[in-house]
Amino acid sequence: MTVTVRFAPSPTGKIHVGNVRAALWNWLLARKEGGRFILRVDDTDQERSTKAYEEAIKADLAWLGLDYDDTVNQSDRFDRYDAARDKLIADGLLYPCFETAEDLDRKRKLQRARGLPPVYDRAALSLSDDERKALEAEGRKPHWRFKLSHDTATWTDLIRGETSVDTASVSDPVLIREDGMYLYTLPSCVDDIDLGVTHVMRGEDHVTNTGVQIEIFKALGGEPPAFAHHSLLVGADGQSLSKRLGSLSIEAMRDDGLEPAAITSMLAKLGTADPVVPVRDLAELAESFNFDRIGRAPARFDPAELEALNAKLLHETPFEDVAERLRDTGAGEAIWTAVRGNITRLSDVSHWMGVIDGEIDPVIEDKALTDEAASLVPDHLDQDSWATLAEALKEKTGAKGKKLFMPLRLALSGEARGPEMAALFPLIGAEKARARFRGERA
Repeated sequence: MTVTVRFAPSPTGKIHVGNVRAALWNWLLARKEGGRFILRVDDTDQERSTKAYEEAIKADLAWLGLDYDDTVNQSDRFDRYDAARDKLIADGLLYPCFETAEDLDRKRKLQRARGLPPVYDRAALSLSDDERKALEAEGRKPHWRFKLSHDTATWTDLIRGETSVDTASVSDPVLIREDGMYLYTLPSCVDDIDLGVTHVMRGEDHVTNTGVQIEIFKALGGEPPAFAHHSLLVGADGQSLSKRLGSLSIEAMRDDGLEPAAITSMLAKLGTADPVVPVRDLAELAESFNFDRIGRAPARFDPAELEALNAKLLHETPFEDVAERLRDTGAGEAIWTAVRGNITRLSDVSHWMGVIDGEIDPVIEDKALTDEAASLVPDHLDQDSWATLAEALKEKTGAKGKKLFMPLRLALSGEARGPEMAALFPLIGAEKARARFRGERA
């Protein structure tokens, strides 16, 4: 069996960390098993779906490094959904219902008032042909429901273990709206059968849907795939991320300067027993993917942890991996090596380039000390020059520790924190160093 999985976004908005976690885990499984990863564009909602969002989704996946082996648009497959619809109607498993949204809401309120679950009562199945014709004559258009067996659907979930759904506790699902539009469930089942999907990995909010879909798979003559339902992401405070997803879109993170490897490193391990560490190689992440390591508790997504992971990733990144991206800044390997331990975004390099090559207003905290430092700067600076200067100043002035090093740092860089001065000093150069020690803009 060739493992085949899919990621199925709707092109009605931007994808965010919750979407990408599901996409990434499916991708990791496919790559580990030498299988196939399919991008299925769920664009049956022709009013809300746009090509712009579809292209944006593809761009986000490409940026993250999540390549796909095939892509399918549901909008190209209505003939397959029509055939499935006709089969289910012929088999007596898809039936027309004429209740309005107001009718259904009224029924649910009455059921709750009586202490009953708000499950559809299948009143439409009792309509005679004449009653249906009369409703149609009034201009009523039916929506279509799938008739569940009211048995228990059971499967071995690859994350949750033995799982079951009593379909008698669930309303017969609406598969087709009044306007003829297919809702998610039927096209998804048809596609999974036609595309040979072997594993469906998605959020635990789909568990009940899975019980329903297993019956639809069987009704269409298909074999249900293996299912795995993972926990959902919550914020650092344990609350839902739903109201913050705009700022957590992949596009927003890319625009904010985060590294794709930081995002994939975090999302690959959130909700698992494995530590979150920076991993630049997606193949390495794929090799470590294991259902046995996935937990059931909600996974906490903390943007601050992502920031820290992004910084750690950059601190460990060799120059050759970023050389092309740094070309416009003029930063070479020596500068990268000097400053990478003090950046959280690659764009921070430009700031330190300004400190090294640009003009700054030095901060003079101890003028006598920095004037003395200016007189001691040699014409040629190397990796030992900083230690030599500090030792000479210590002997001449008696200053040591923070009282020695902080005034020198402030004068040379204008900042209280930053890269090691032993590396920064020779990059700034003797002429600029003397001028800054004297308090001159340089």
